[in-house]
Amino acid sequence: MSQELPIERIMQTGLLTCEPDTPLWMAAERMTQRQCSSIVVIEAGQPVGIWTEHDALAINFADPEAVRLPIAKAMSQPVASLHVSTSLNEAALRFNAERRRHFLVVGDSGEPLGILSQTDVALNQGLEPYLRLREVQSAMRQRALVLEGDQLLAQAARSMRLSECDAVVVKCEDGELGILTERDLVRFVARHPGNTPISGLASRPLLTVCQNETLITARDLLMNHRVRHLAVLDEAGEVVGLLGFRDMLAGAEHLYMQDLRNALEQRDRALAQSRENLQLAERVIDSSLEGIIITDASNRIEFVNRAFTHMTGYTADEVIGKTPEILSSGRHESAFYRQMWDTLKRCGYWRGEIWNRRKSGELYLELLTITAITDDSGSVTHYAALFNDITHLREQEERIRKLAYYDPLTGLPNRRLLEDRLELAIRHAHRNQSRLAVIFVDLDHFKQVNDALGHAFGDELLVMIAERLQLRLREDDTLARLGGDEFLVMLPDLEEIDEVTRIARRLVEAVGEPCVIEGQEFRVGCSLGVSLYPDDATSAESLVHNADVAMYRAKQEGRNGYRLYRTEMNLQDDRQRALETALREAFTTGEGLQLHYQPIFERASGTLHGAEALLRWHHPLLGSVPPISVVTLAERAGLLPSLDEYILEQICAQLSAWSAVGADPVPISINLSARQFWQHDLPVRIATKLKEHRLQPGLLGFEIAERTLLDKPHQAVVVLKRLRRLGGEVAINDFGTGYASLGYLQELPVSLLKIDRRFVQRLDSGQRGSAAIVAAVAGLAREMELRVAAVGVENEAQREALGRHGIDLIQGYLTGRAVPADLFASRYLASRKGVEVPQVDTTR
Repeated sequence: MSQELPIERIMQTGLLTCEPDTPLWMAAERMTQRQCSSIVVIEAGQPVGIWTEHDALAINFADPEAVRLPIAKAMSQPVASLHVSTSLNEAALRFNAERRRHFLVVGDSGEPLGILSQTDVALNQGLEPYLRLREVQSAMRQRALVLEGDQLLAQAARSMRLSECDAVVVKCEDGELGILTERDLVRFVARHPGNTPISGLASRPLLTVCQNETLITARDLLMNHRVRHLAVLDEAGEVVGLLGFRDMLAGAEHLYMQDLRNALEQRDRALAQSRENLQLAERVIDSSLEGIIITDASNRIEFVNRAFTHMTGYTADEVIGKTPEILSSGRHESAFYRQMWDTLKRCGYWRGEIWNRRKSGELYLELLTITAITDDSGSVTHYAALFNDITHLREQEERIRKLAYYDPLTGLPNRRLLEDRLELAIRHAHRNQSRLAVIFVDLDHFKQVNDALGHAFGDELLVMIAERLQLRLREDDTLARLGGDEFLVMLPDLEEIDEVTRIARRLVEAVGEPCVIEGQEFRVGCSLGVSLYPDDATSAESLVHNADVAMYRAKQEGRNGYRLYRTEMNLQDDRQRALETALREAFTTGEGLQLHYQPIFERASGTLHGAEALLRWHHPLLGSVPPISVVTLAERAGLLPSLDEYILEQICAQLSAWSAVGADPVPISINLSARQFWQHDLPVRIATKLKEHRLQPGLLGFEIAERTLLDKPHQAVVVLKRLRRLGGEVAINDFGTGYASLGYLQELPVSLLKIDRRFVQRLDSGQRGSAAIVAAVAGLAREMELRVAAVGVENEAQREALGRHGIDLIQGYLTGRAVPADLFASRYLASRKGVEVPQVDTTR
């Protein structure tokens, strides 16, 4: 709409005036001739009233003299006026609010300049968009006043005045419809036709428009026919309303007011949202964990948030008006800042890491982002800086890097960092045609120290050893900890092999020096293995592996020394790896693994007392492997738990098989390794196995090495009591070799002592020491109500000697070798029952 258009542009400037004593018929005649809708009454040059088409409704057409009255008697007063500068929008609002049809337009001094009618506004307010979008029925008068044609003019005028209608529909005699308007009444005043029926006065034919037509169509009809009203027809052709310029203007004003209200509501919502967003932004900025600085274009600080104060120590009052140079650390040169500002001016932002200084003087590292803020013309008005204190982040990254490349206990390089350095050293040695060496260091008997004195004690020992080793190395050498008690030394740029051996001897001596921790003095040794580049290997992995092989050879040959790698060591290591692989496969296939059973007899009666289960392994390619080697292999390969479980399962299955065929099985004793004995759930697992195979209590016995019980005698008592509840014998194996304390022995809930074979085999050699030991053990056992078994009895002389000492049980080649289950059954079990007993298939 042309809301800002001044009314001066659309008002009727040819002002029609008359004197107060002008008769009504004469004023009406002038209005009809000029085709205007109002006349201004002037007295002494000033407007005193106005007479309009609407005022014509007040004339009594039944009185012929009424049209001769002076206009002063019928005019409206005072005259409502608008200043000539009033906008069209404001004029439209006043027309609607004051329910007027005309306003006198006056100048600055109040002089009349023209007339503005409601029709002028309707024609000039720019309603086309509204008129095109709206239908006639949205703006028409819903109830048109319809009068019969035989009504008299006075009565019709009175009806129009009372109904506040500016037009009525007239039903004429011939059924045709006409219309009677306020303008017609002005014409009647001028012509004074008398109080005649209105059918003869109505304008015909009646112009109509359909209710679903657009308002722009209706407006064009009004303008083209120079009329002010249209009758509105429904779909059946019946008159349902009237439509005039006033109705269009009222609808437009309603639409405008609605749009205005919507616009105001939207503005209020936008302002509220803007205020809310501003408050939210202020809260976010103030509670942000990032420090925020806002400066003007001259880099003077205007605002800082709370995070800035928290990180720097400076309050807002201390920094506002100053430049960020107050935070300068002094660690960056002027070139750094020049480059930063060049980037900021060129790109509009800068991001990077910068060292600054807190109010306390402490340096900190921050990740800083500076953004230039510009106005509509592109000129910089402010700079906004956001920063985070990343000092702790960098420290954490350094700690993570140390964890990735350094041993957390000793601070030495770990395997990963050593391998990186070794790769670089090999490339350097290759370029310079020089040698380097790798020394594998493993502490001797460290596990016993760790178990006996605790892990904290062991950790302190490792730190002490690491410091000693480091002091014996050259400046360019690298000492690394691989884990546990294993260290690795890299010696680059060697001129001769003797230099390696000298360093190796120094390392052995350093480790062998007395150690004092928490007031306890003790010594540990170490075993070293040495491999050389390029003599023994050319890759980092092979050098480390060969040094490991040489270290194991040093352990096998007496410990506390060093060995240089030789090719035959690798061959032996290959055999060890092959055996480990074969052992893994044997647990899956059962190939070559078999349990043999050696009988144990009552010495006096010769009755079969029981048997000891012994593991045998014969590999088709590698040959027979001694039992001790099988255990060692299993321990190195991490298979010891699987081996223990395998033996337990096979023994229980064999006992169940013997019982199933009617044989009378004897108790079978199983050797428990130290690792197996100390498993907290061992008694529960054994009880579960016995239940699974439906074995009677007492059919499974247990043998434990003396040294195992000595490690933790008090805890051993608890485990032994739980094993005794299973009903079988509990024996101490190899008794006499572990320097057992007799005080602890009387507390252990065991039922049998097995004398080591070394003492038995010396009985027939005349050595009095062995006989004395056997006699002492037998006497001790009788006093403690324990039985005694002798292991390794090979001849009659030994049996007779054992008889003199009152030994209860004997086991050895003299009474029976260890044999497979089928032979054991046929020789010792079937003869008792007269049945054939099968052997359990040990394959899985």
